[in-house]
Parts: sequence; structure tokens; C-alpha cells
Amino acid sequence: MSTVLPPSRIRNIAIIAHVDHGKTTLVDQLLRQSGTLDAANSDIRVMDSNALEKERGITILSKCTSINYKDYRINIVDTPGHADFGGEVERVLSLVDSVAVVVDAQEGPMTQTRFVLRKALERGLKPIVVLNKADRPTSRPEQVDSDLLDLFATLGASDEQMEYPMLLASAKAGWAITYAGGDWSIPTKGSMTSLFEAIVEHTPPPKVDPEGPFNMLVTQLESDAYLGACYIGKIYGGSVTVGQKIKALTPEGDFIEEAKVTKVYSRIGLANHMLDAAGAGDIVGIAGVVKGAVNATFCDPSVHEAIPITPLDPPTVSMLFAANDSPLQGQEGSQLTSTMLATRLLAEARTNIALTVTPLGEQIEVCGRGVLHLGILIETMRREGYEMSISPPRAVLKQVDGKVHEPVEEVVIDVAIGDVGVVMDKLTKRKGELTSMVDGDEGRMRITMQIPSRGLMSYVAGEFKTDTHGQGILNSSFVGYEPYKGPISTSRKGSLISTSAGPCTTFALEALEPRGVLFVSPREKVYEGMIVGEHSKAESLEINPTKAKALTNMRSVNKDEFTTLKAPRRFTLEEVLAFVGDDEKIEVTPSSLRLRKAVLNANARKQQSRRKEKIV
Repeated sequence: MSTVLPPSRIRNIAIIAHVDHGKTTLVDQLLRQSGTLDAANSDIRVMDSNALEKERGITILSKCTSINYKDYRINIVDTPGHADFGGEVERVLSLVDSVAVVVDAQEGPMTQTRFVLRKALERGLKPIVVLNKADRPTSRPEQVDSDLLDLFATLGASDEQMEYPMLLASAKAGWAITYAGGDWSIPTKGSMTSLFEAIVEHTPPPKVDPEGPFNMLVTQLESDAYLGACYIGKIYGGSVTVGQKIKALTPEGDFIEEAKVTKVYSRIGLANHMLDAAGAGDIVGIAGVVKGAVNATFCDPSVHEAIPITPLDPPTVSMLFAANDSPLQGQEGSQLTSTMLATRLLAEARTNIALTVTPLGEQIEVCGRGVLHLGILIETMRREGYEMSISPPRAVLKQVDGKVHEPVEEVVIDVAIGDVGVVMDKLTKRKGELTSMVDGDEGRMRITMQIPSRGLMSYVAGEFKTDTHGQGILNSSFVGYEPYKGPISTSRKGSLISTSAGPCTTFALEALEPRGVLFVSPREKVYEGMIVGEHSKAESLEINPTKAKALTNMRSVNKDEFTTLKAPRRFTLEEVLAFVGDDEKIEVTPSSLRLRKAVLNANARKQQSRRKEKIV
């Protein structure tokens, strides 16, 4: 395959939306109805290929694929919808010339819709609005259309951007129709043709220089068992052929290396199609470069300036990673040393540009866009066999005019009316400020607040689910830095801390159950300083969960005794990140999550506490 398409026949578009508004399903339908994806590939949400994406039902990594429609090649980029993966969104917007903004026809524009739309409008991209799930009885396209107009105006859209086409769609049913307001009906035999035509008509051809020297900006790095490192990006100038000599430049324009292109490919549907050459405006993959990285410029040897990149929003959350040093280290994982850990994290930072990694002696500081962002990284590394010790997540503070500023987020909360009071009380105590409250549907309220990131991260994964009986929906996005708002109180109680090592006994746990909520079960191994439960009172309590029942030589005449224990509380990774205290750590292994004190020995903890009291 060697045809180099002129830029006039190329359309580059990103699909961006809020979490679970259906953009990945929409891309699946475009692939199927264009004939790119056949019935044999019947797996739903094919663009979510990552195991964690399929488990959680969210998009984590941006994906790029191409479809052929009539005489056009449409390069479609499917992007994450969660604010914690906004770095992926910002990175791929440099590839495209328009965006399809997918909005739930019942929920309307949500927090993340605002975030990604603002980024797209700032880049001057032309939007195409798709109101998805329009076939639901509760859809309200006219009101959502009005809300979107207000949102576009608030975000400072230009007159040209305000004249966007709007379509009603059901990605699940596989249809889309043009919508100009007023009455409409669900098509009996619908298709996505209207959306295809809107993309071709309203997406401008890429602004590139086909006659100039080769110039390409790398936006994604992949690894292939046969090709090695593969770099995906948009060609801004000239063309590239297999065997051509190119060089790589840093974003600052410094020389990295010179190499020969060994492969050029385009992703058509789900498969890579090898090309002899590719031209300006196309999004392709290149192999042959060894030391390239995301945001690097690949170019002809005669070019000496790198392609400018758009700066990302700063990281807002940091954690300290270290090798697992607990008494149970090395029993469940295969990647154990601090060197292995540092190598893996530095490699991640090459491709995950919203992540910053800084080695600090035996520890590595990792900063990201949110707890979910870093939690996905930790979960991925668990599955790769890593054992590690993680510090509590902390907000990244910075100095502005000599004063401490902290990251602030906007949260949109959808809860039942009966749960509004407790949720607002908890968030207000965490320095949250109410900005709006409106009636929702079916006895629900939608609350919008601004709250420091550090106040939000300790509430979302654990208490929020309990307070809303599992029915609440909370979404957040980064707003900016504001002056530090002072200490935040939490409702966390004390800990039950083990004073001994060994397997837990039923006898000991039965006696400890009235003291609080246990995190361990009989025969589970514990060690000194490990947190085995939450105390029912505010202060922590040191206990012995390995205590065995004393044996005597007296024979009992009673029947055998049966002990029934409550099931222990088991944390998910997000829940334990929200629960962990300032003087604690999380022990992460491929099969276990354990809470422990940062200082395991009880006497050492007391000495440390006395030293802090003297300083105060």
C-alpha cells in the first residue's frame, strides 16, 4: 500500500466527551458501518483494548484509527473522558482539526465536557456536536442544546465555532440524524451516514506543507515485538518513505539521534497496514528510531527547529514510591528492587507526559493529574509483578507571590435529595464552596462546588459511596491554583495496629471484633506495625491478632464451640488511597493491599512522636 493522499482528502477528528457518554461505542459504530470492522470482530468497545479499560468501562489511553469513507481517509482519535487522564486529551488535540463533542442527550454537558471543550476551543478547533442516547425516553435535546450554547459562550467560542452542526444519535442502535431543533422521530432504519457527511463537510483539511521537508510531531509511543519502538504522530510537512534518513529533536530543538526509517504504517480499523510512504496531514506510525520520546520532532536532516508543543496543565497530586521493605517482602512479586521500580517509572514518564517522576534517594516522587491517574499506574505495575510501598497522596503545592497556593477542583455531584445534606456537610468541612444547586430528575439534585484537591481525594472513593448508598455520581475537573485554605479535618477513626508477627488466629480476632472493623481474616499473615483494622474510637490501639488460645490438660465435657466472624473489610486500590493516613503507607503486591505504619516498631513510633512534640 503506497498511495500518498493529498491533504484535501484527509480528515483528522477527535471524539471527546464526559465519562460514559458513549464516545467509544460511537467509534465502534463508525468502524463497523464504514466496513472497516466486520462482524467477526463483534467485541463491543473495541477501542478499549487495555485490560483495565475493559474492566472499568472507561477509556484511559487515547487511541487512533483510520477509516475510509468514499474518497476520504478519516483519522479518528478516541480520547479519555476522565479529568485524571486529561493529559491524553491535551496531547492528541494537536493531531486533529476538529472535534466531535459527544454529550448525553439527557444529562447534558458535564464537568469533563467543559474541560475538553475548553481545550479544543483554545486550539481553534471546529466542533461537531453529537447528542448521544437520544432514543431514551428521558432525553431532552432542546434543553441540552440551550445548555451547550451557554457553555460555548462562557468558554469564549468564536462566531465560527458557535455555528456548529448538531446531530442526534444512538451509538448503541447505530444511527445519527441532523438536528435543527423542534420535533423529531427515531429513524426506523437509521445509519451513521449523517455523521460521516458532517465530518467530511465541517472538518477542515489539515494545515500542512506537503512540498516542504519532512516534519512530524510524536504524540504516542508504542512497543511492538517485531518492530521495536514505534512512534505515532501527525506529519506536518513533506513525506516519509521506508529507508529514508531522519533525525529526532527534543521539544527544545536539541539533537537526539539520526536514524533510518524501517517501517511506516497506518492503523486501519484494528490492524496496522504497512505503507511504502506517507504524506503531510496523515497520522502514521514510524519505526527505526531508538531514543525518541513523546513530544519529540522527527524531521529531515536539513530541519533544525522542533515543532512547538502546547503546555499541559500541571500535576496536582504526588506520591512517594519505594521498594517494599515490609517483613513480607518478596513473597508475592517478582520485581522487587528500587532500581527496577525507578526504571519502570522513568519509562512510564516517557510515554505518559502528564506524569513527572523525580528520584529522591531510595524513594521516587511521582506527580500526576489525580488519584485515579496514579491509581491506574499502580494497578498496572501490580499486574506486572511489582512490589512497592506507597505514601499517602498529597496535593502539589506551589508558591505564588510568596504565598502557598493549592490546586482546586470543580465537582459536580448528582445525588438523591435525601443525601444532599450529609454530602454538603462533609464537603463543606473539607473547605468546599457551593456554586450552584439545581433540581435533577426523579427526586435528585445536582450540586456544583469548588473544593481543594486534598479535601476531595480523602472523600470520593470511600465515604461518598457510603453517604449516597452507592447511588451518587461525582465528577471533578481541575480549575486552578488558589491560596491555601488551611487544615482540613477528616472523620477517620483510629487504627488497630498489630504488635506481633505471624498468622492471625480465630481466637484473637473474635476478641477484637467488638473493638472495631477488621481488615484481616484467620490464618492471614501480619507483622508488627501492620494496620489490621479501624478502631471504633478516635485513638489508635495496639493489639495482638496472633494470640492463640491457651491449652490445658483438662478435657471439656461441653460440645465443640463454633465461632462465626464477620467478613473483613477489603479495600480496592482507590479506597485504600483515600483511607491511608499521613503517618502510614500502603504495601502493594500483585495479590495484596496492606496498610502499615511508616515506622513499624512501636517504641520507635513513640520516640518519633516525642521528638515532634518537643519541636512544636
